Amino acid sequence: MQAQASKARTGGYFTGRTVVDLGRALRAGTVTAAGLVEGALASISELDAGLGAFVTVAPEPALAAARHADAELAAGVDRGPLHGIPVAVKDIIAVEGLPTTMGSAHYAGHVSTSDAECVRRLRAAGAVIVGKTTTHEFAYGPTGDRSASGASRNPHDPTRMSGGSSGGSAVAVAAGLVPLALGTDTGGSIRIPAALCGVAGFKPAHGVIPADGVFPLAATLEDVGVLAGTADDCRVAYRVLAGLPAGPGPAETDVQRIGWVRTGMLFETDHDIERLARGALSLGGAEVEEIELPDVAGIRAAFSAIQDSEAYAVHADRVTADAQLFDPEVLDRLRQAAQTPGWRYVRALAVRSRLQSEMSALLSRYGVLALPTTPVVAPPIGARIVEINGTATGVRQAVLSLTSPWNLLGLPALSVPVGMVGGLPAGLQLITGAGHEDLMFAVAGKVSPNWPEQT
Repeated sequence: MQAQASKARTGGYFTGRTVVDLGRALRAGTVTAAGLVEGALASISELDAGLGAFVTVAPEPALAAARHADAELAAGVDRGPLHGIPVAVKDIIAVEGLPTTMGSAHYAGHVSTSDAECVRRLRAAGAVIVGKTTTHEFAYGPTGDRSASGASRNPHDPTRMSGGSSGGSAVAVAAGLVPLALGTDTGGSIRIPAALCGVAGFKPAHGVIPADGVFPLAATLEDVGVLAGTADDCRVAYRVLAGLPAGPGPAETDVQRIGWVRTGMLFETDHDIERLARGALSLGGAEVEEIELPDVAGIRAAFSAIQDSEAYAVHADRVTADAQLFDPEVLDRLRQAAQTPGWRYVRALAVRSRLQSEMSALLSRYGVLALPTTPVVAPPIGARIVEINGTATGVRQAVLSLTSPWNLLGLPALSVPVGMVGGLPAGLQLITGAGHEDLMFAVAGKVSPNWPEQT
């Protein structure tokens, strides 16, 4: 059973409508690309003021591109599964002619003069860009509530975080404003908001989707990825962005053994979330074994050293010259990052190489690894302490804890919705080796989400 997005309390035009289904309707002539864009624009106009998903909407270019897509389909030109599909783009990714602000006062008024390569690939596939989505400032935060344009808000409860840094993209999909959105993921920035907002989010193996035209955070950790209502929609978009043949859905792939990662060794995890995620793995005869990751302390230390060093290298001149333009919390993180000595960075790179080899051996035994995406549901906007199983802990450390290892290791990672805990969505995370993405998506197709509180 394909894991579907949860129904947010505010439902736009695309609520419950998948990219795959919309593609069929376009080719059957029951909808038009222009009609889809009009539906997106109307939903954004009606709902987004209370959600903060978008920082820029481009009605005229979007409608013009949609009419062109319709004309091509009428003439027998079909560019593939994203032809005529409205897409939103995270505001650290360049879109020609539109503002790209990085969520920061440093880039107020900045307009991109060319498309990022991932956007060029979307356009070549016939997709229609409708606007830019809110990002945590410079994508440097997992909460989604530190941006010059304001917080992006969880559609299930607008007093709650969207997660970040691709929070606006997750909100736009979860609220039904668009069926598909681009994000970036350095330590969980796609998967965290996907889980907290109840949608699917995928980051590919490192370097598979080009990052040209994407403002960097930590270049050796981050990747462009996608958010959508279902894992299958993520798969479809991923293949377009990676330059792979569209093809049909993956053939039914038998997974013999899945490794269930013991989250306790990574971070304390809400017991209800863990039970829900584990119970969603409805895999027939597949064997699920509990496993432990090698050198968890080394994973955590190496990730922090690499992210801190690379992020500060990007922003060092801005911190010196225009510190007052940063959000105070982001500035504080950067100043802390500046304290990481060079020798720690060099050692972290060596540790990463060793860990990648050890993880490759683990994945040779288990085709897919599984664990919850986040150890908590969405905390309140602005909260920096959260309680997990009766113990108070930092929000940022918590929400990054189960996602960041896979960025360090450069592995493909997917979050799919599995149901609600306390009225808020939770996610299951699947990990596989580079080149085995179809196996992971096949497992995702068997996930059985439980939405007991929905009507």
